Amino acid sequence: MDASIRRAQSAGRNAADGSAIEWAARWGIATRGVIYLLVGALAIQVAVGGSGKQADRGGAVEQIAGQPFGRVMVWVVGLGLVGMALWRLSEALFGAAGADGHKATKRLASGGRFVFYAFAAYSVIAFAMAKSASEGASQGGSSDQQSKDWTAKVLDWPMGQWLVGAAGVGLAAAGIWIAVRAIQRKFRKHLKLGEMSQRTRQVVEGLGVAGGVCRGIVFATAGGFSVAAAVKYDPNQAKGLDDTLRSFRETPVGPWLLAVIAVGLVLFGVFSFAMARWRKI
Repeated sequence: MDASIRRAQSAGRNAADGSAIEWAARWGIATRGVIYLLVGALAIQVAVGGSGKQADRGGAVEQIAGQPFGRVMVWVVGLGLVGMALWRLSEALFGAAGADGHKATKRLASGGRFVFYAFAAYSVIAFAMAKSASEGASQGGSSDQQSKDWTAKVLDWPMGQWLVGAAGVGLAAAGIWIAVRAIQRKFRKHLKLGEMSQRTRQVVEGLGVAGGVCRGIVFATAGGFSVAAAVKYDPNQAKGLDDTLRSFRETPVGPWLLAVIAVGLVLFGVFSFAMARWRKI
């Protein structure tokens, strides 16, 4: 029995390490880059002129859908997110690349990323299917309304207030962790540095630090709003990506802070393209 289990695990690892998973992972990372690039661009519009467009994944998908061959492109993005989810699932099941890739904490983190990207893929594919069926309304959904709806549901559960608060603390901690790791350039260990020139390495590192810090700030701020929703027992305090970004515009430094964060998200999108090219899978 033990031998059979070991053979099954070995076969699973070989499949996870195959070219199909690598291709799916790189496609998924590039797709993430497209989404962050568009979200950042929409946030810049909000900072400059107070755009009414959603600066979140739903808004990004709407932008893509409005382009020539938009429906096809939305499917490409949705399937790219499926590839991202499958890659993270393979890491959770069989371990990630690198010396510490088989640690329980690493595999648990990959499992969490799988859930996140699976949900993202579902929302984009639902939008694509709605468009294919000629439905006018977006099925991608506003991240702000989704956040409020989910928060309201969870608050009604037993211990719901504590669950929402814990989720907010977790999200805020994740944001701080993302920003700190970006400053420490932890992403370097995932890159094929030997295939990059010195100038390319410097540019990619700059993109990774600036983009990672801004991305972490957004996550941490969204987590703070979730904690406020729990403390005040008010789901309207919860904010999705769009409202979180718009909250930076309401600070004393006004649209300038939002503009800086938005540019940072654009840089993270470009960094994702570099990761798609040079990441160790």
